Amino acid sequence: MDYAATKAAIVNFTKALSADLIGKGIRVNSVAPGPVWTPLIPATMPAEKVDDFGAQTPMGRAAQPAELAPVFVFLASHESSYVTGEVLGVTGGQLLT
Repeated sequence: MDYAATKAAIVNFTKALSADLIGKGIRVNSVAPGPVWTPLIPATMPAEKVDDFGAQTPMGRAAQPAELAPVFVFLASHESSYVTGEVLGVTGGQLLT
């Protein structure tokens, strides 16, 4: 429940802050990543769970950090100048809830 509440808070915060700051020319967006393979995964999970990490996504695997980077570059670029108040999911096809 705590995790779900914080996810909902981030979505609502993104949208509310975007609405508050749009008049000042400030865009607010957020990125919602799915499972991402980092060195912390094998260091913090039981070995039997590491092999299946990310398997629940429709793509059947966790993302690599380099697969998230283009989303952040897009949001920092002029190409996203008309994007605000959005939560971009980088989830391997898993639905944002």
